[in-house]
Amino acid sequence: MSPILQSRANASAIGYGAFSVAAAVGDFESIATVSVGSGGSSTVTFSSIPSTYSHLQVRLLARSGRSVGSSAGLYLQFNSTFLTAAHQLRGNGSSASASGSSGGLGNDTLLVCVPGTSAGANIFGAGIIDILDYANTNKNKTVRILSGDDLNGDGGIQINSGFLNSTSAITSLTFGSVDGAGNIPQYSHFALYGIKGA
Repeated sequence: MSPILQSRANASAIGYGAFSVAAAVGDFESIATVSVGSGGSSTVTFSSIPSTYSHLQVRLLARSGRSVGSSAGLYLQFNSTFLTAAHQLRGNGSSASASGSSGGLGNDTLLVCVPGTSAGANIFGAGIIDILDYANTNKNKTVRILSGDDLNGDGGIQINSGFLNSTSAITSLTFGSVDGAGNIPQYSHFALYGIKGA
């Protein structure tokens, strides 16, 4: 007899071996995780992403290799391609700003707000990235990013939306320090999830 660990309102149950519950629409399933090791890494890449989900989400705790304290930032590529256009709203506790760019972005575009190497060694930024309809070959791709860092009196929070002028399914994601300036430091952690569709 397997012990029941959790019961649900629909009378299904989760136990050791006796019961199983199929993933429901909207459930998150872990695809892969990366924890950066000693010496850091020039980039962090998720490759061969399966096309079996409706959307993707990346959750991260990370730092940048740039020698900047606050909001040194990470860039992000999709299938080795940068976003076509992006909008940004940013606040730092005393002021707010908005900006937009188009015509093709590069590795100088700060999409994920995390601290750099001149911040305290134990300070990391957090981010959540949603990539919508990533496998749908009838749609161009859109992304939304919420990220920020707190440096005890400094730091910022940032909201980005982005557009990729491509209907190709996204099969890889690559993160790197803005301007390619230094390795993503040790202990940075990235987790990729798939969101189940109908």
